[in-house]
Amino acid sequence: MADEFKRLDRELVYKGSIIDFYKDTVQVPNGNIVKWDFIKHQGAAAVVPVTADGKLLMVRQYRNALDRYTLEIPAGGLNGPGEPTMEAAARELEEETGCHAGKMEWLITIRTTVAFCNEKIDIYVATDLTPGSQHLDEDEYINVEAYTVDELCKKILSGEIEDSKTISSIMSYRAKYLCK
Repeated sequence: MADEFKRLDRELVYKGSIIDFYKDTVQVPNGNIVKWDFIKHQGAAAVVPVTADGKLLMVRQYRNALDRYTLEIPAGGLNGPGEPTMEAAARELEEETGCHAGKMEWLITIRTTVAFCNEKIDIYVATDLTPGSQHLDEDEYINVEAYTVDELCKKILSGEIEDSKTISSIMSYRAKYLCK
C-alpha cells in the first residue's frame, strides 16, 4: 500500500535543536498531489523507575508548550542518532531523579504523533535503584515524587496526567507486571 503513495519532494522549512520541520509534496493513489507537514525528531528514551517498595518515581516539571507543570516519567532526547536508547534512558534516569538502575528492561516502544511526526520513544523499566544526586540541565527544574501504580492510574483517569508516553508506560507496566 505504501507504494501507492509517492513522495515527490521534501523541503526543509525550519531546522531546530531537537526537531526539523519539512513540507512534503506527495502523490496520493488517485494521482492528486498534496502538501503534508512532516516533523523529523531525533528520537528519545524514557524510563519507569520502580523503587524497592513498588512505587514509581515520577518527575514534576514545567512544560512550555502547555504553560504548566506536568507529572511524567523521566525521559529525554537521544544525544545523536547512534546513541542506544537504553543508555539514554539510564542517563535520563540519573540526570532527572539522581538514581542509578541496577537492572533495565525494555517495556514498550511508542510513536507519539504518527500523523505528522516520526518521533519514536523506547521505554524501559528500571529496578534495583541506587539513590544519588540529580544532574539537571541548566534549564531544568524537576521535583521527584513517588506514587503507587493505583495512585497514578487514578491521576490518568481523572485527567491530571495527560502525557502520552507516561500514560502508555504506566498502563503497560501495570499490565505486564501487576495484572498476572
